[in-house]
Amino acid sequence: MLDATTRSGGTATVTPRTAATELAVATAGPVAPTGLARVTRVLLSPWSRLSLLVALLASAATTVVLFRPQELLTDGWPPQLGGAAAALAYAVAYGLCTVAFVPRPLLNLAAGALFGSQLGLACALAGTVLGSGIAFCLGRVLGQEALRPLLRGKWLKAADGQLSRHGFRTMLAMRLFPGVPFAASNYCAAVSRMGLLPFLLATGLGSVPNTAAYVVAGARASTPTSPAFLIALACIALPGLAGAVVAWRKRHRLRGR
Repeated sequence: MLDATTRSGGTATVTPRTAATELAVATAGPVAPTGLARVTRVLLSPWSRLSLLVALLASAATTVVLFRPQELLTDGWPPQLGGAAAALAYAVAYGLCTVAFVPRPLLNLAAGALFGSQLGLACALAGTVLGSGIAFCLGRVLGQEALRPLLRGKWLKAADGQLSRHGFRTMLAMRLFPGVPFAASNYCAAVSRMGLLPFLLATGLGSVPNTAAYVVAGARASTPTSPAFLIALACIALPGLAGAVVAWRKRHRLRGR
């Protein structure tokens, strides 16, 4: 037979056909991925996930512009919804609307007008934490891996380092003082190495003063001369003024960076 091996004097002689077969196996290399594996790899790539995140956020914003679901929150609820069910539904709708870029002050005012100061504050805070958590998870899963290599500017690196090393206190300060957009702070924290639990705790605690001021203002909007309404307006205006003063005093240092 042509592909048989013969032994003579303790040595093995390989026929040409056998040698060619062994050479082909040795030089074949790794098996090329199948079409399904290649498609899966592309779909799960960082930039594909980031594109999905952008598409989801754009769709949410478009839905808000076209259908204005926030009007349901401000104009009232169906008669069959009342008490705890209405409060729970409002909190869930609040969280989803914040992910879709509906302004939180409007939602906070509506919470006070619909449910009063105490229950309205509870609904608004629950919705704030829920919306922040959804945005954080979306940004972490779909955007972090693609965006972290782009953190090259001094400001971006400084913000990332601050959130990664001192996430709780940094996020707490961002929630306490107005000026940083709610959605932007959510996705900045998601791209950083900050943990989810410190993010949610800082969001819940830091959002209490500003949220309470808007909720009380909404609850007492029918009596604009009442002390509670005037105090709520002062609590809304003073942190904004303080933030503007701090930014003005630090403007030269920020330019120097």
